[in-house]
Amino acid sequence: MLRSKSLAILARTLKQGIEGTGVAPVCQVLPGTVAEAQSVHTSAAAISTDAQKAGTSRSWLKRGGIAALGVASAAGFGAYALAEEESEHGLHAPDYPWNHEGYFSSYDHASIRRGHQVYQQVCAACHSVQQIHFRNLVGVAYTEDEVKEMAGEIEVTDGPNEEGEDYERPGRLADPLPRPYRNEEAARYANGGAYPPDLSLITKARHNGANYVFALLLGYREPPAGVHIREGLYYNPYFPGGAIAMPKMLADEGTEYDDGTAATEAQQAKDVTAFLSWAAEPEHDDRKLMGVKWIFVLSLVFLTAAYYKRWKWAPIKSRRVVVDALN
Repeated sequence: MLRSKSLAILARTLKQGIEGTGVAPVCQVLPGTVAEAQSVHTSAAAISTDAQKAGTSRSWLKRGGIAALGVASAAGFGAYALAEEESEHGLHAPDYPWNHEGYFSSYDHASIRRGHQVYQQVCAACHSVQQIHFRNLVGVAYTEDEVKEMAGEIEVTDGPNEEGEDYERPGRLADPLPRPYRNEEAARYANGGAYPPDLSLITKARHNGANYVFALLLGYREPPAGVHIREGLYYNPYFPGGAIAMPKMLADEGTEYDDGTAATEAQQAKDVTAFLSWAAEPEHDDRKLMGVKWIFVLSLVFLTAAYYKRWKWAPIKSRRVVVDALN
């Protein structure tokens, strides 16, 4: 822009000077020279504008590429973190619609009975439920006579007797369910170093509780390509690390139900999970029933208080006060 103004001033000065001297030919050339200079400057300005636009486009493309790279990096990092979490904590179990999960829902006691039978016939060979006694089963899954008969089938070491010796006696309602091993060392020795955990609180001790147990029991499969499981372990993606020492124990018709229910693999997993959920919270139904009773009583108290408040304050609020200023 400054160059254009300088050329115009120079042209006017030369034109005035030449007109004073009477030289005409030079005056005819200078306007063309100025026009050519202005044309060159206009072309340069247009080229500069186009370059600026191209630079802006490249800048936006660069910013878009950086943003896309950031999104891709975040997605890759999230997938890597998810894979690391699954390999460390196991695959997250799906959510299943359990009968006892509602605010006013109770356990399926028929399922608890079948689950106890699955535990007796399949799980009790390795796992214990030390917190459950025979008396806890009365009125929940069996009658008192059935539980007494069940307890009388086992021999319990008791003592000391009058001679200071331990002795064997039939089981009673007050006895806990029998343990498969006397101590942890015996359990590890019988299972190749792996310790079968006590199942009394397993649905409380594991994340996602009943869903985890159910998914784990049905989650055995062949390891995918690239995953090597050492001898003595089995692949289960729901178990932390993916390698579990417990083999697959459930199979179709693997349990004999006394109510005639078809003992499919999924049915057995559902029933034993219901039994273990009850074992972790035997007071579940009583607690909810007590909560319903308290809600009903407190509702009556609230209605009584609201009625008494209106009955007590209605004449006071409707009273009219008259001030006699003359007397």
